[in-house]
Amino acid sequence: MLNQIKETAEFIKNKINKTCEVGIILGTGLGELANDIETTHSFAYEEIPNFPVSTVEGHSGKLIIGSLGGKTVVALQGRFHYYEGYSMNEVVFPVRVMKFLGIETLIVSNASGGVNPDYEIGEIMIIDDHINLFGDNPLIGKNMDELGPRFPDMSEPYDKNLIAKAHEIAKNENIKVVQGSYAGLSGPTLETPAEYQYVRNIGADTVGMSTVPEVIAARHMGIPCFGFSIITDLGVPGKIIEMTHEIVQEVARKVTPKVTKITKELIASL
Repeated sequence: MLNQIKETAEFIKNKINKTCEVGIILGTGLGELANDIETTHSFAYEEIPNFPVSTVEGHSGKLIIGSLGGKTVVALQGRFHYYEGYSMNEVVFPVRVMKFLGIETLIVSNASGGVNPDYEIGEIMIIDDHINLFGDNPLIGKNMDELGPRFPDMSEPYDKNLIAKAHEIAKNENIKVVQGSYAGLSGPTLETPAEYQYVRNIGADTVGMSTVPEVIAARHMGIPCFGFSIITDLGVPGKIIEMTHEIVQEVARKVTPKVTKITKELIASL
Protein backbone atom coordinates (compact mmCIF):
# COMPACT_ATOMS: atom_id res chain seq x y z
CA MET A 1 0.00 0.00 0.00
CA LEU A 2 2.81 2.45 0.87
CA ASN A 3 4.43 1.84 -2.50
CA GLN A 4 1.12 2.57 -4.24
CA ILE A 5 0.73 5.82 -2.28
CA LYS A 6 4.21 6.94 -3.28
CA GLU A 7 3.71 5.88 -6.90
CA THR A 8 0.49 7.92 -7.14
CA ALA A 9 2.08 10.95 -5.48
CA GLU A 10 5.05 10.78 -7.84
CA PHE A 11 2.73 10.61 -10.86
CA ILE A 12 0.97 13.81 -9.74
CA LYS A 13 4.16 15.61 -8.66
CA ASN A 14 5.78 14.96 -12.02
CA LYS A 15 2.76 16.54 -13.74
CA ILE A 16 2.40 19.62 -11.53
CA ASN A 17 6.03 20.35 -10.56
CA LYS A 18 5.04 22.11 -7.30
CA THR A 19 4.43 21.38 -3.62
CA CYS A 20 0.87 21.53 -2.31
CA GLU A 21 0.21 23.30 1.00
CA VAL A 22 -3.45 22.59 1.78
CA GLY A 23 -5.67 19.60 1.05
CA ILE A 24 -9.43 20.05 0.61
CA ILE A 25 -12.12 17.35 0.46
CA LEU A 26 -15.38 18.62 -1.01
CA GLY A 27 -18.45 16.78 0.24
CA THR A 28 -21.91 16.24 -1.22
CA GLY A 29 -23.22 19.33 -3.00
CA LEU A 30 -20.08 21.32 -2.14
CA GLY A 31 -18.14 20.53 -5.29
CA GLU A 32 -18.91 24.00 -6.67
CA LEU A 33 -16.37 25.43 -4.21
CA ALA A 34 -13.82 24.12 -6.71
CA ASN A 35 -14.93 26.88 -9.11
CA ASP A 36 -13.14 29.39 -6.86
CA ILE A 37 -9.83 27.56 -7.17
CA GLU A 38 -7.51 29.08 -9.79
CA THR A 39 -6.93 25.69 -11.37
CA THR A 40 -3.59 24.83 -12.93
CA HIS A 41 -4.10 21.07 -13.22
CA SER A 42 -7.16 18.82 -13.18
CA PHE A 43 -7.16 15.02 -13.21
CA ALA A 44 -10.15 12.73 -13.59
CA TYR A 45 -9.81 9.98 -10.99
CA GLU A 46 -9.67 7.43 -13.80
CA GLU A 47 -6.42 9.01 -15.02
CA ILE A 48 -4.61 8.64 -11.69
CA PRO A 49 -2.75 5.37 -10.98
CA ASN A 50 -4.17 3.36 -8.05
CA PHE A 51 -6.97 5.88 -7.41
CA PRO A 52 -10.51 4.70 -6.57
CA VAL A 53 -13.38 6.13 -8.66
CA SER A 54 -16.33 7.94 -7.04
CA THR A 55 -19.73 6.39 -7.78
CA VAL A 56 -21.99 8.92 -6.03
CA GLU A 57 -24.16 11.54 -7.71
CA GLY A 58 -22.94 15.02 -6.72
CA HIS A 59 -19.31 13.87 -6.64
CA SER A 60 -17.75 14.66 -10.00
CA GLY A 61 -14.57 12.69 -9.48
CA LYS A 62 -11.70 15.11 -10.11
CA LEU A 63 -8.48 15.95 -8.35
CA ILE A 64 -7.75 19.65 -8.75
CA ILE A 65 -4.48 21.49 -8.19
CA GLY A 66 -4.44 25.27 -8.07
CA SER A 67 -4.43 28.40 -5.97
CA LEU A 68 -6.95 29.43 -3.32
CA GLY A 69 -6.43 32.10 -0.69
CA GLY A 70 -2.90 32.61 -1.97
CA LYS A 71 -1.89 29.00 -1.24
CA THR A 72 -1.32 25.99 -3.49
CA VAL A 73 -4.15 23.55 -2.81
CA VAL A 74 -5.03 20.03 -3.86
CA ALA A 75 -8.78 19.40 -3.79
CA LEU A 76 -10.86 16.26 -4.14
CA GLN A 77 -14.03 17.13 -6.03
CA GLY A 78 -15.82 14.00 -4.89
CA ARG A 79 -14.70 11.74 -2.05
CA PHE A 80 -14.86 7.99 -1.54
CA HIS A 81 -17.28 6.38 0.89
CA TYR A 82 -17.18 3.14 2.84
CA TYR A 83 -20.74 2.35 1.70
CA GLU A 84 -19.61 2.26 -1.93
CA GLY A 85 -17.83 -0.98 -1.12
CA TYR A 86 -14.35 0.46 -0.74
CA SER A 87 -12.08 -0.70 2.05
CA MET A 88 -11.07 1.87 4.63
CA ASN A 89 -7.58 1.94 3.07
CA GLU A 90 -9.16 2.89 -0.26
CA VAL A 91 -11.36 5.55 1.37
CA VAL A 92 -8.34 7.33 2.88
CA PHE A 93 -5.90 6.63 0.02
CA PRO A 94 -6.22 10.19 -1.42
CA VAL A 95 -5.47 11.77 1.97
CA ARG A 96 -2.31 9.72 2.24
CA VAL A 97 -1.33 10.78 -1.28
CA MET A 98 -1.94 14.42 -0.29
CA LYS A 99 0.58 13.99 2.53
CA PHE A 100 3.25 13.01 -0.01
CA LEU A 101 2.26 16.00 -2.15
CA GLY A 102 3.29 18.18 0.79
CA ILE A 103 0.05 19.32 2.47
CA GLU A 104 0.35 20.71 5.99
CA THR A 105 -3.38 21.28 6.61
CA LEU A 106 -6.51 19.30 5.64
CA ILE A 107 -9.94 20.92 5.25
CA VAL A 108 -12.94 18.58 5.01
CA SER A 109 -16.60 19.26 4.36
CA ASN A 110 -19.76 17.19 4.39
CA ALA A 111 -23.53 17.26 4.27
CA SER A 112 -25.07 15.97 7.48
CA GLY A 113 -28.24 15.40 9.43
CA GLY A 114 -28.66 17.63 12.46
CA VAL A 115 -29.60 15.82 15.68
CA ASN A 116 -29.09 18.82 17.96
CA PRO A 117 -32.61 20.29 18.44
CA ASP A 118 -31.18 23.83 18.32
CA TYR A 119 -29.94 23.37 14.73
CA GLU A 120 -31.79 24.39 11.57
CA ILE A 121 -31.57 23.23 7.98
CA GLY A 122 -28.95 25.21 6.06
CA GLU A 123 -26.78 26.00 9.07
CA ILE A 124 -23.01 25.54 9.00
CA MET A 125 -21.47 23.56 11.84
CA ILE A 126 -17.75 23.78 12.56
CA ILE A 127 -16.70 20.30 13.66
CA ASP A 128 -14.79 20.18 16.94
CA ASP A 129 -14.88 16.40 17.54
CA HIS A 130 -16.21 13.19 16.06
CA ILE A 131 -17.49 9.73 16.99
CA ASN A 132 -16.48 6.76 14.84
CA LEU A 133 -19.53 4.50 14.38
CA PHE A 134 -18.34 2.87 11.16
CA GLY A 135 -17.41 -0.35 12.90
CA ASP A 136 -14.04 -0.08 11.13
CA ASN A 137 -10.92 2.08 11.20
CA PRO A 138 -8.42 2.92 8.42
CA LEU A 139 -5.52 2.14 10.78
CA ILE A 140 -6.51 -1.49 11.39
CA GLY A 141 -3.83 -3.88 10.14
CA LYS A 142 -0.08 -3.57 9.99
CA ASN A 143 0.95 -0.02 10.86
CA MET A 144 2.77 1.95 8.16
CA ASP A 145 5.46 3.40 10.41
CA GLU A 146 6.58 5.85 7.74
CA LEU A 147 3.14 7.50 7.94
CA GLY A 148 2.65 7.62 11.70
CA PRO A 149 2.64 5.80 15.05
CA ARG A 150 0.84 2.57 15.87
CA PHE A 151 -1.38 4.32 18.45
CA PRO A 152 -1.94 7.92 17.29
CA ASP A 153 -3.28 10.47 19.76
CA MET A 154 -6.79 11.76 18.95
CA SER A 155 -7.22 14.28 21.77
CA GLU A 156 -7.47 17.10 19.21
CA PRO A 157 -8.86 15.64 15.98
CA TYR A 158 -9.85 19.11 14.74
CA ASP A 159 -7.33 21.90 15.22
CA LYS A 160 -8.36 24.41 17.89
CA ASN A 161 -6.45 27.29 16.31
CA LEU A 162 -8.16 26.75 12.96
CA ILE A 163 -11.54 26.56 14.69
CA ALA A 164 -10.88 29.89 16.44
CA LYS A 165 -9.80 31.52 13.16
CA ALA A 166 -12.93 30.26 11.38
CA HIS A 167 -15.17 31.70 14.09
CA GLU A 168 -13.45 35.06 13.76
CA ILE A 169 -13.83 35.02 9.97
CA ALA A 170 -17.49 34.04 10.19
CA LYS A 171 -18.17 36.83 12.68
CA ASN A 172 -16.44 39.41 10.48
CA GLU A 173 -18.39 38.22 7.43
CA ASN A 174 -21.69 38.10 9.37
CA ILE A 175 -22.07 34.37 8.65
CA LYS A 176 -23.83 32.37 11.35
CA VAL A 177 -21.99 29.21 12.37
CA VAL A 178 -22.48 26.70 15.16
CA GLN A 179 -19.94 24.28 16.61
CA GLY A 180 -20.33 20.65 17.56
CA SER A 181 -19.51 16.99 17.21
CA TYR A 182 -20.04 14.77 14.14
CA ALA A 183 -20.93 11.08 14.22
CA GLY A 184 -19.81 9.01 11.23
CA LEU A 185 -21.88 5.96 10.24
CA SER A 186 -21.34 3.58 7.34
CA GLY A 187 -24.64 4.21 5.50
CA PRO A 188 -25.92 4.09 2.81
CA THR A 189 -29.32 4.13 4.53
CA LEU A 190 -30.31 7.37 6.15
CA GLU A 191 -30.89 6.97 9.87
CA THR A 192 -34.06 5.70 11.52
CA PRO A 193 -35.67 7.91 14.20
CA ALA A 194 -34.26 5.61 16.89
CA GLU A 195 -30.78 5.84 15.37
CA TYR A 196 -30.98 9.63 15.29
CA GLN A 197 -31.94 9.57 18.97
CA TYR A 198 -29.09 7.18 19.78
CA VAL A 199 -26.56 9.41 18.02
CA ARG A 200 -27.82 12.43 19.96
CA ASN A 201 -27.77 10.51 23.26
CA ILE A 202 -24.09 9.60 22.87
CA GLY A 203 -23.06 13.21 22.34
CA ALA A 204 -23.18 14.05 18.63
CA ASP A 205 -24.75 17.14 17.07
CA THR A 206 -24.71 15.92 13.44
CA VAL A 207 -24.51 12.58 11.68
CA GLY A 208 -23.20 11.58 8.27
CA MET A 209 -21.40 8.92 6.23
CA SER A 210 -17.91 10.34 5.69
CA THR A 211 -15.14 12.55 7.11
CA VAL A 212 -14.18 10.44 10.14
CA PRO A 213 -11.91 8.00 8.21
CA GLU A 214 -10.09 10.83 6.38
CA VAL A 215 -9.49 12.76 9.59
CA ILE A 216 -8.21 9.66 11.37
CA ALA A 217 -5.75 9.05 8.52
CA ALA A 218 -4.67 12.70 8.47
CA ARG A 219 -4.10 12.87 12.22
CA HIS A 220 -2.15 9.60 12.04
CA MET A 221 0.20 11.45 9.67
CA GLY A 222 0.37 14.53 11.89
CA ILE A 223 -1.74 16.77 9.62
CA PRO A 224 -3.93 19.40 11.41
CA CYS A 225 -7.58 19.18 10.31
CA PHE A 226 -10.51 21.56 10.01
CA GLY A 227 -14.05 20.46 9.16
CA PHE A 228 -17.46 21.84 8.16
CA SER A 229 -20.84 20.08 8.34
CA ILE A 230 -23.73 21.53 6.36
CA ILE A 231 -27.02 20.70 8.07
CA THR A 232 -29.16 19.43 5.16
CA ASP A 233 -31.89 17.69 7.17
CA LEU A 234 -32.99 17.22 10.78
CA GLY A 235 -33.02 14.03 12.82
CA VAL A 236 -34.97 15.64 15.63
CA PRO A 237 -38.29 14.21 16.92
CA GLY A 238 -41.18 16.01 15.22
CA LYS A 239 -38.92 17.37 12.44
CA ILE A 240 -37.95 14.13 10.68
CA ILE A 241 -39.24 13.96 7.11
CA GLU A 242 -38.64 11.59 4.22
CA MET A 243 -35.31 12.57 2.66
CA THR A 244 -33.68 12.07 -0.74
CA HIS A 245 -30.10 12.53 -1.90
CA GLU A 246 -31.34 15.25 -4.25
CA ILE A 247 -32.70 17.34 -1.36
CA VAL A 248 -29.39 16.96 0.48
CA GLN A 249 -27.47 18.15 -2.58
CA GLU A 250 -29.73 21.17 -3.13
CA VAL A 251 -29.47 22.42 0.47
CA ALA A 252 -25.68 22.00 0.42
CA ARG A 253 -25.38 23.95 -2.86
CA LYS A 254 -27.26 26.92 -1.40
CA VAL A 255 -24.81 27.15 1.50
CA THR A 256 -21.69 26.68 -0.63
CA PRO A 257 -20.99 30.45 -1.12
CA LYS A 258 -20.75 30.94 2.66
CA VAL A 259 -18.53 27.90 3.11
CA THR A 260 -16.36 29.10 0.22
CA LYS A 261 -15.88 32.55 1.76
CA ILE A 262 -14.82 31.11 5.13
CA THR A 263 -12.58 28.51 3.50
CA LYS A 264 -10.77 31.05 1.30
CA GLU A 265 -10.09 33.38 4.19
CA LEU A 266 -9.06 30.54 6.47
CA ILE A 267 -6.54 29.28 3.91
CA ALA A 268 -5.25 32.83 3.39
CA SER A 269 -4.62 33.10 7.14
CA LEU A 270 -2.40 30.00 7.28
